[in-house]
Amino acid sequence: MLCQHCKKNPAAVNYFEMVNGKKFEYHLCAFCYADLYGELNSTANNSAWSNLFSSPVPRRKFCPVCHTSFSDFERTGLLGCTSCYDVFKEELIPSILRIQGKVEHIGKAGNNMDELGLHRRLKSLQEQLENALREKNFRAADRLNRQINAIKKSLHGGGNG
Repeated sequence: MLCQHCKKNPAAVNYFEMVNGKKFEYHLCAFCYADLYGELNSTANNSAWSNLFSSPVPRRKFCPVCHTSFSDFERTGLLGCTSCYDVFKEELIPSILRIQGKVEHIGKAGNNMDELGLHRRLKSLQEQLENALREKNFRAADRLNRQINAIKKSLHGGGNG
C-alpha cells in the first residue's frame, strides 16, 4: 500500500485518530509521518515505535580493517585478516572450543614433548654442546651431553628407563 500523502513510498505507519467520535485512518510512509506529525521518537517514545523504521535486517558487525562480517565467516569458514579475531572474539570462541578443544594456542615448538618437539630440542642442545666445547666449558658440555643422551634414548625406544 502506498503512502496516502506522497503516493510514492510504501506506507509504513497505519495511524488511527479519533476526532469527535469519528475514526480517521491514515497510511503514511516514515518521511510523511515525520513531516506531518513530527519525529516519531518524540511523539511516541517507546521501543515498538522507535524500532518501526529500523531496517528489517539486524545490523551486522564488520571488521574495520577488511570489512568481513561474521556471516561471511559462517558461510566460507574464512576470516579476512588478523583483526577479525579481535572483532569477532565472542562469536568465535564457541567454534574454536568445539573444533580445537581449547582457546589458548600452545604451538608446535612449545613445551610439548612429541617427536617433532624432541627433534627440535635435540638439535638445539647439540648446537649448544658444540659452542660449549669450543669455549672449553666442559661442565656445561657434560650437562648438555646428558640431556642429549636422554632425548635420544626416549626417541629410539628406550624412554622407560
